[in-house]
Amino acid sequence: MSRRVIRKWRPPLAFVLGGTLAAVFFLPLVGIGYFRVAGGVLGWAETSWMIGWMAFVATGVLGYLLWRLVLQPVRALTTYAQSEGEAQVPAHFGTPEFSDLGQAVIGMTSVLRGREAVLRSYADHVTHELKSPLTAIRGAAELLGDPGLSDADRAKMLGNIGDAVARMEALLDSQRALARAQEPMPPGDCVLSEVLAGYDVVVARDGTVPLPRDVMDLVTAHLVGNARAHGAGVVTFTLHDDGLVVSDNGPGISDGNRDRVFDPFFTTRRESGGTGMGLPIVRRMLQAQGADITLIPGPGAVFEIRF
Repeated sequence: MSRRVIRKWRPPLAFVLGGTLAAVFFLPLVGIGYFRVAGGVLGWAETSWMIGWMAFVATGVLGYLLWRLVLQPVRALTTYAQSEGEAQVPAHFGTPEFSDLGQAVIGMTSVLRGREAVLRSYADHVTHELKSPLTAIRGAAELLGDPGLSDADRAKMLGNIGDAVARMEALLDSQRALARAQEPMPPGDCVLSEVLAGYDVVVARDGTVPLPRDVMDLVTAHLVGNARAHGAGVVTFTLHDDGLVVSDNGPGISDGNRDRVFDPFFTTRRESGGTGMGLPIVRRMLQAQGADITLIPGPGAVFEIRF
């Protein structure tokens, strides 16, 4: 998650720029007015020196404010962006506008780095995962070339090739789904009961979910599908003010697997065709919307989506 910028009270950027322009405009008028009203009190030379020092001090103060509130934040953000998020960003900025800009840049950099890390990790994993079906296809092809191979063994080899191809297709489908999960989607909301209309589930508390319908369709499909695949008979959705809890009455997740359920390619259903990419895709899609999903304690499997 991206670091939050600390918001401290500072004058708005419009006030800073407006004050600077007002000082530039009114300072000569003040000098002219003083010459006309009280110029003879100190004399022309003393009055000129006094106004000159006033202009010098005012220029110094305005220059410091512009450096502190405008130039310094711009330089910090430029350095941070050019370093791709490696440089240290100040905890707060000079004006509310630059605080918002700083938070936006930090968030964007965090998202881009997260996407790069996920894609790199996926490429490493999928390269390893594809080796097994490719090895099975190569071995089966070599055995099929044996003229003395029995019909039963030939059918078995052909079945192995079909299983390996299906495994590769599932991995490639997961890759496409992961890429789509990281694409930005326009914000939106949907009614929970409408999303779950086609599922045999329990809606303990209904309401409006601050997520697009397409996102919720994918999230509910994965969570309900996982629960059913692991033997759950009842899946319950409970909407809260800042989150959604999805629980089931299945056997739950063992302590040894709880920390790994969101790891790419981790699955306990590999023999039945599971790729272990369902929950990682769900998490990436939610994070792209500013939300997140975690596994929390409870009977059965209990997932909490925080908005």
